[in-house]
Amino acid sequence: MTDALARIHAAFADAGVSGRLHALDLDSGAQLDAGADQPVCTASVHKLCLLVTLYEQAAVGLLDLTEQVECPPQGRTAGPTGLGAMLDAARLSVRDLAFLMMSVSDNAAADLLLGRIGLEAVNRTTARLGLTHTYAVHTFGELFTTIREDAGPEGARALADPLVVTRLRALDPARTNRSTPRDMTRLLAAVWRDEAFPPEYGAAVRRVLGLQVWPHRLASGFPFDDVHVAGKTGSLPTVRNEVGVVEYPDGGRYAVAVFTRTARTSALLPAADAVIGTAARLAVDALRAP
Repeated sequence: MTDALARIHAAFADAGVSGRLHALDLDSGAQLDAGADQPVCTASVHKLCLLVTLYEQAAVGLLDLTEQVECPPQGRTAGPTGLGAMLDAARLSVRDLAFLMMSVSDNAAADLLLGRIGLEAVNRTTARLGLTHTYAVHTFGELFTTIREDAGPEGARALADPLVVTRLRALDPARTNRSTPRDMTRLLAAVWRDEAFPPEYGAAVRRVLGLQVWPHRLASGFPFDDVHVAGKTGSLPTVRNEVGVVEYPDGGRYAVAVFTRTARTSALLPAADAVIGTAARLAVDALRAP
């Protein structure tokens, strides 16, 4: 494990990021800790907490996943994907909104769902599951409002300035949606072990997580047809995250949570994306070693 940790830290350094990681063998309980208890801003990774809350409420009869939700074009949370990028009115079920929220990280879909159940429901679920360092402070629309306010009158252009980025509340775990890598692997373990809700609901959540479309972070470390990766990304200025579960054909199952920050403000940093997969692969290889 010591050698693996050294290689993980070297990979982070080579990619120009600071990184926090936790990896957990879901069956043996073996784990690898590289800053696993450090608080991190979750960004869109927090949508996983919302997804689990929705299915928990459905499992106890508080929510009908087929309930239809009106999605008017006015007032939608902005975003480059899903409903946030669409122009016309729509009507979707709760579970289809959840699919958009997870597969393409649709902010508008996430906030429609939060409008249905509320932030405090999400916090009650994470508390019930023992995620003592995980807390939702903002809706996604509110999160982006803090960024606009903190960026000032120059708007998005100001986010190229590292000094502006340092004052963003959205990047301070004490003032935004937050967690730790260990909390996130604990949440994934509860889903994969069917501890969060009955098996049929767990299977539905695992299916949705397996439909995420982004291959450039966690999945990039496991380019094999017979290895399945299910996860959720999260991105903000200088922040790139992903949490997920890697499943091998021999039955091995590994929850991995990787959270990174970079000093560079560029939106496109392929090395910073790819190191999430590299670090995850190093961690899983260490857990699989004899």
